[in-house]
Amino acid sequence: MPVIIDGTNGITQAGEFNSDSSFGFKNRIINGAMVIDQRNAGASVTPADNTYTLDRWQASQTVSSKFSVQQSSTVPAGFSNSMLITSLSAYSVASGEVFAMAQQIEGYNVADLNWGTANAKTVTLSFWVRSSLTGTFGGALANSNVTRSYPFTYTISVANTFEYKSVTIAGDTSGTWQTTNSTGIRVWIGLGVSSTYSGTAGAWAGSDFRSVTGATSVVATNGATFYITGVQLEVGSTATNFDVRSIGTELALAQRYYQQIGGNSFVGNPLYPIIGNGFAFSTNQADIYVPLRVTMRSTPTITSSGTAIQVIATAYTVTSLGDVGSTFNTVFLRISTAGTFTAGNGALWSGNNSATSYGAFSSEL
Repeated sequence: MPVIIDGTNGITQAGEFNSDSSFGFKNRIINGAMVIDQRNAGASVTPADNTYTLDRWQASQTVSSKFSVQQSSTVPAGFSNSMLITSLSAYSVASGEVFAMAQQIEGYNVADLNWGTANAKTVTLSFWVRSSLTGTFGGALANSNVTRSYPFTYTISVANTFEYKSVTIAGDTSGTWQTTNSTGIRVWIGLGVSSTYSGTAGAWAGSDFRSVTGATSVVATNGATFYITGVQLEVGSTATNFDVRSIGTELALAQRYYQQIGGNSFVGNPLYPIIGNGFAFSTNQADIYVPLRVTMRSTPTITSSGTAIQVIATAYTVTSLGDVGSTFNTVFLRISTAGTFTAGNGALWSGNNSATSYGAFSSEL
């Protein structure tokens, strides 16, 4: 029998289902259950503005060090992880400032919504949330360049208790909405947003709004906590049960935007993760190939930490990475070192006796 989630308490009930959302890629949010954390493996971080924390979740922190982010095991029934935001001071948000968590959904994954046309589909955003604060909280959906936005509200009634929330949003018939591999929809969860970027809830606006006027500010209270999990954006006017995908599927979806070999994500020998292999191009350069685990959204930006080129069992510290032919699914680097070796010999790009060494490949939106 088909099932839905009750919009009040999230309990599965029989008898109805949302036909628009019941098959295929129902949840357009990736890592909505907060199970993937390639960068930090559950460690608490204080993110810089516009940097990524748990996979696919980007922090907005106009002024540094006002909140931390961490994968948490404090959850409602049926989930194993949440995202915990902790306020690090009692901060009064000034004009033009934004503190929030956001996910940018790729245009290909929302093209069927037909937003920006007369056929725009209604969607429902749902999630579980818990905070040490109570009151009215806010967020928003917006297009790529934030010239169209829809602020929304939800209420946390009881402190330190998970509550289930859903917001139904009529699709926008105006504006420009990307439908390829750039940002299709931005989803904002406000943590303290100035009046500059706050609007009236429940209607589309031709402005850059990321929350609602008068919403509770998490960063205004030192030590305030805010947990969220089970985030789902689906077609239709009813919130249905959370789209539980296999861990392999969820990881592959996240790796389209970020892949890390070594460091926090490595499960073999943590001191010498092998990132790629190739050959010595010259006496201090090696050409290295890395077949990516999944095809990425775009040609990735490559970074590394604590890595070396190994030639005939000798490790030479990496001094620079030169991209000479990477694509969406294969990385080709010419890596320079301070060592001296013989051109033509085989070479490995690996960790250099460090448990935190890694190679990272990012095509985040």
